[in-house]
Amino acid sequence: MLNLKVSGMTCGGCINAVTRAVQAQDPTAKVQADLASQMVNLETTLSFSQAAQLITEAGFPVSQ
Repeated sequence: MLNLKVSGMTCGGCINAVTRAVQAQDPTAKVQADLASQMVNLETTLSFSQAAQLITEAGFPVSQ
């Protein structure tokens, strides 16, 4: 499981955008996001750097 600090998520639409970005490369990925803490937990076959790049390209910078 990957834990990423993601900036800029403010609503369910943001979570959906992050989910779509990850699942475009790993359709079986499970995404859990917490807007209050700005944390995203991923169950995925992607590496941390791959997931971070996809989420950042979707418009949500990953800081850790």
